[in-house]
Amino acid sequence: MLVNGKWTEDWQPVQAKDAKGGFVRQASSFRNWITPDGSAGQTGAAGFAAEPGRYHLYVALICPWASRTLIARKLKKLEGIVSVSVVEPALTDQGWRFGDHPGADRDDLNGATYLHELYSLADDDFTGRATVPVLWDKRLGTIVNNESADIVRMFNSGFGALADESVDLYPAPLRDDIDALNERIYPALNNGVYRAGFATTQLAYQEGYRGVFAMLDELEARLANGPFLFGARFTEADIRLFVTLVRFDAAYHGLFKCNLRRLSEYRNLTAYTKRVLAISGVRSTVNIGHIKTGYYSIKSLNPNGIVPDGPDLADLSL
Repeated sequence: MLVNGKWTEDWQPVQAKDAKGGFVRQASSFRNWITPDGSAGQTGAAGFAAEPGRYHLYVALICPWASRTLIARKLKKLEGIVSVSVVEPALTDQGWRFGDHPGADRDDLNGATYLHELYSLADDDFTGRATVPVLWDKRLGTIVNNESADIVRMFNSGFGALADESVDLYPAPLRDDIDALNERIYPALNNGVYRAGFATTQLAYQEGYRGVFAMLDELEARLANGPFLFGARFTEADIRLFVTLVRFDAAYHGLFKCNLRRLSEYRNLTAYTKRVLAISGVRSTVNIGHIKTGYYSIKSLNPNGIVPDGPDLADLSL
């Protein structure tokens, strides 16, 4: 991690834990917002106006949080407005690295070798983990935001007419319901798989594990009543659920010990995942090779680095 802008120790999956030995996720540190006119957003400072070519998104294809932002960028047709760089899938002792792995990029924008160099460039006194996604301002040479939930909403409404305004991932009539569902799915499932996988005590593991499958069971029943979480309307809540589901059998079932059932044993959730994959642009954001290589590179969970042959994305083809 970084301490006062300097790399000080090898990357570890668990930076903090609670009294029960449970995994505690670091809060995002950069919380500025891009807005159509550059006014201040919900948090942070003003001065980040929506402009073509000004912003750059750094992502890892293994990471569900980063993949949220890639899907929103695709659906809002912002590919020509916000450029992208992809880090290599395998986590190194210095965290995310740029390079020549198939499907990854070098950092031609800032010339960084490791993602943490961008955090030090943005704040030479930064202390914490260097996480993806990172939304970068090319003009000011700094990080705008590194919170995926914020970036999804920025892509949805912060770029105004530069984006496809016919797509609304956070429609006003559903916002309270979307927020309420997000607040339930996140701790139980999105972060719940990590709470199980990175637990350091049996109790913490069992709490995470039980929460994961209680939520999967609930969502299986909910999706019997419509194609998406809110009926026919595809929203950001679906993006947040999908990125966890599409990784479930490939990583969380085995490596994270979430092995009561596979996703493929849930009829409605499997059909739902296939429907989301079939939405134009979504499949291009999913790279199962990166996902498996990345998760199985975590030395504390898989010291020999063996990557399983299956499953493949073809298993979710329509």
